[in-house]
Amino acid sequence: MHVPAHRRLSRAPVRFARRSVVPVAALAACLAAPAQAQVPQLSANTQAYVKYGQPLLAITHVRVIDGNGTAVREDQTVVLRDGRIAAVGAHAAVPAGATIIDGSGRTLIPGLVGMHDHMFYPAPRVNPAAKDALYPEQVSSFPKLYLAGGVTTIRTTGSIEPYTDLALKKAIDAGAIPGPKMHTTGPYLEGAGSFTPDMHELAGVDDARDTVNYWIGEGATSFKAYMHITRAELKAAIDAAHARGIKVTGHLCSIGFREAADLGIDDLEHGLLVDTEFVPGKQADVCPEGKPALDQLAKMSISDPRLQQLIRYLVARHVAVTSTLPVFETSVPGRAPTDARVLDAMLPEARAEYLKTRERIAARTGSPWPRLFKLEEDFEHAFAEQGGTLLAGLDPTGYGGVIAGYGDQREVELLVESGFSPVQAIRVATMNGARFLGEEKSIGSVEAGKAADLVLVRGDPAEHIRDIENVEVVFKDGVGYDPAKLVKAAEGTVGLR
Repeated sequence: MHVPAHRRLSRAPVRFARRSVVPVAALAACLAAPAQAQVPQLSANTQAYVKYGQPLLAITHVRVIDGNGTAVREDQTVVLRDGRIAAVGAHAAVPAGATIIDGSGRTLIPGLVGMHDHMFYPAPRVNPAAKDALYPEQVSSFPKLYLAGGVTTIRTTGSIEPYTDLALKKAIDAGAIPGPKMHTTGPYLEGAGSFTPDMHELAGVDDARDTVNYWIGEGATSFKAYMHITRAELKAAIDAAHARGIKVTGHLCSIGFREAADLGIDDLEHGLLVDTEFVPGKQADVCPEGKPALDQLAKMSISDPRLQQLIRYLVARHVAVTSTLPVFETSVPGRAPTDARVLDAMLPEARAEYLKTRERIAARTGSPWPRLFKLEEDFEHAFAEQGGTLLAGLDPTGYGGVIAGYGDQREVELLVESGFSPVQAIRVATMNGARFLGEEKSIGSVEAGKAADLVLVRGDPAEHIRDIENVEVVFKDGVGYDPAKLVKAAEGTVGLR
């Protein structure tokens, strides 16, 4: 979760058209079915969004960006059989009986692997006087929008309603509802001082350890430490998670990046702009009041020896960094695109509040955010260039406007703006995430033998990265979903459900 700059480092509280979707509270029957490794039996509700359900498909004359960072290949044939990629190549034979999809003028990329993709979103403050910050689960809209945007796998990276996330995962795995494959993170590991009542505050080392062990038992596959956790609590959580083969990431404030690396953390969310270690007089285990970290970073450039040392430190300790450029972009005056499809996805009240806040930010003079945003882009590119593992996400929080699926596409575009080639940016958003999740043998690239998690887009993202938005079909385990139907079913509901 990312919080706007004026709230992020403060202790003060801030914090579908288709109605036949199965409610989480009524999923008992469909959840009893075990998740399928290949293609689950799809419910009638899910089948309504399917464009290609045949077990044998051949995409011909298609351009392939394979996710491994290798050169683009033209005029390829990709054969999908029983949920897996059976063959890829210029001379791959089209099997008898295959349904043929003409890929002329189109590009096939791996399904995106979203590594900071929550299932919640800020509720519109219909009554501003309430001054509350709540993040309801988008149980109906977000699974559809992630899938429609080409995101076939997500890590939730901090959960407000972990039981809901786990129920959603089971429902998707069982084929009851459409959505991406989910790697569910446990509840936030937060200390005293949370900005939202949605989060439990740890009571100490024993609570941190017990929380991790309990939620592993419930099905969590990762954990995220948050802004006010202490070093002792973080160490206890990391040790408990690692003892059971589980990774820990963090959006930190009370703890600096190098401190966290020394404690054994696996990943750091958002990048440089949430690191407080450069704040003069920083107190141990205390998240500084106000925004001194941003004030300090605004004076720095990527050539600063302190930042270069930090990069080397993280790379040497194999700590990954998750990029969430779309949510930071909304803090830069006048910068975030007013994309019609994003606005159409929102509940009218959420749309009105987002646009009002965007206008207020755009009117600011002397904002440090243009410099900060450029510094974050430079940091992420330098980190990857020096051998660091960079992951990609969107973080649908802030003050709204960063929407499931669409934000993941925007993240890839912003990586290109940061200095990555389109092919490199797609690798960050696919294979890098797959490797971090330990799923590189089954997802993350267009290779024979892997799950057929693929995105067919109109155009050539290698030449024009915004073509990544032109999604025509999204394949998950070989089933081709119609993004237009998924989007239509979610329109006007983000912020509510």
